[in-house]
Amino acid sequence: MTNPEKLALPLDVGGVELRNRIFLAPMSGITDEPFRKRAYAHGAGLVVSEMVASGELARGRAGFDLRIRHSGLPVHMVQLAGREAAHMAEAARIAAGEGADIIDINMGCPAKKVTGGYAGSALMRDLDHALTLIEAVIGAVEVPVTVKMRLGWDEDALNAPMLARRAEQAGVRMVTVHGRTRCQFYQGKADWRAIARVKDAVSIPVVANGDVASPADAAVILDQSGADAVMVGRAHYGAPWTAGALAAVASGGESVSLPGSAAELGEYVVAHYEDMLAHYGIESGLRQARKHLGWYLDRHAAASAADLRKDILTSFEPERVIALLREAFARDSEVEAIRSAA
Repeated sequence: MTNPEKLALPLDVGGVELRNRIFLAPMSGITDEPFRKRAYAHGAGLVVSEMVASGELARGRAGFDLRIRHSGLPVHMVQLAGREAAHMAEAARIAAGEGADIIDINMGCPAKKVTGGYAGSALMRDLDHALTLIEAVIGAVEVPVTVKMRLGWDEDALNAPMLARRAEQAGVRMVTVHGRTRCQFYQGKADWRAIARVKDAVSIPVVANGDVASPADAAVILDQSGADAVMVGRAHYGAPWTAGALAAVASGGESVSLPGSAAELGEYVVAHYEDMLAHYGIESGLRQARKHLGWYLDRHAAASAADLRKDILTSFEPERVIALLREAFARDSEVEAIRSAA
């Protein structure tokens, strides 16, 4: 069996079966419920919530319930971030109580507002403390616990294999590795070969992440890393179908329900916009939706909608935004590039 074909197979994570091995990465402010539902409908094997701050969730801060709310999908996976074991444990209990089937611990986010609070990838600087969080979460819930990490804090501390090995010994059921250090942020090219050292260190499934955007990328990252699955992040900007399209190639089938014309894509974007307004409410939804609308326009209608882009992204009137979106996509005769981009 070739590596690409392997991606079409199910994967067991602590007793939870995933339908294939191409996953949507957790992305803060992006992989909310409307986005995850789209990605899963297109065929992604797993979709993960945006990162949830454990302290804010444990303290009951308004709005964080939306991030963990069960979306009705077959597998509900919630990612938690934090520094305090008590908060991580309580947040895990809350998420499990809301129906989470898998809890993921974020030890890879490079954002300064996260690492400045000694969470995310900053935890890779103190593996003993990182293990206290892992043990607290595992002790708090009965569902499988996973960890997402980077290669290390910097090139002088590539300790992902050690963290993964200790995490497995503590009871973690899968690890995901982004092929960069924290200090690289998203610069340069992800080092897919370095992920192989993590795969060699553990017996649980390893997921390779970083710079995957095409079937060829997915095949090469598997070959170089030896990983069991692939996670795709930024390639989903303006293309929620990306993971599903890669999974379809791996299975030798066709992508599920891709928009096939400019008009269909326009209605797809409008539906996504309306779902976000319903999810967040009008005021917050208008703000949250703008980045998604910008990505759709830039990726699929940059030339034809240049004169409409500003109005679409600044209007406070949903009806006007919808009318402008339809006008923008109606100017293109076809959007076949969607399929090749995926």
